[in-house]
Amino acid sequence: MTLSHDDISALFVTAKLACITTVVLLLVGTPLAWWVATTRWRLRFLVEAVVALPLILPPTVLGFYLLIALGPKGPVGWFGNGTLAFSFTGLVVGSVIYSLPFVVQPLQNAFQSIGAAPLENAAILGASPWDRFRSVVMPLSRPAFITASVLGFAHTVGEFGVVLMIGGNIPGETRVLSIAIYDHVDSLEYGAANSVALLLLIGSLLLLIPLYAFTRRARFLT
Repeated sequence: MTLSHDDISALFVTAKLACITTVVLLLVGTPLAWWVATTRWRLRFLVEAVVALPLILPPTVLGFYLLIALGPKGPVGWFGNGTLAFSFTGLVVGSVIYSLPFVVQPLQNAFQSIGAAPLENAAILGASPWDRFRSVVMPLSRPAFITASVLGFAHTVGEFGVVLMIGGNIPGETRVLSIAIYDHVDSLEYGAANSVALLLLIGSLLLLIPLYAFTRRARFLT
């Protein structure tokens, strides 16, 4: 398995995008998942539906509307002086939205499974809301945080439609491994496409096998 200079560059862009997106997803998804899990708002299902929308919406549809929003005349692109579309920052924005349900839903399920009793006991002992979340919720939800991180990272690595629509194919800037495979196949370079595809296949397995092993062990211990 050999990779060209352009493919190695795409590998670094992909890894950078996945790492940054995963961090942003945890920072945004954790409070969102906590709110959805604990709120008594009767219309919370609307928020859940919006968060889950990328699960069923075709990536090109989401990518198209993100392209409009991030473009020079879009509501978001206007704040960025029209530089968000076809940029790495635009890829991060699109990746966060596209992978949001893969982080929010595992965390939401974990938060809901904790129940009120542990938090009430911590409150009786004088713990503040933040202390209760940090010392009770986060340790009990550790498997969910690991699952959410791995799924968010892996889903970002495998993106194609969204990143192609809002990022294009700029070497060293927005060209990721999934687009590199498409380029190789389009040029009838099946050997090069196989090398990149095999890299993604092996990498995905190396992410998922430890995750499932850890989840199985966590279930056994509990």
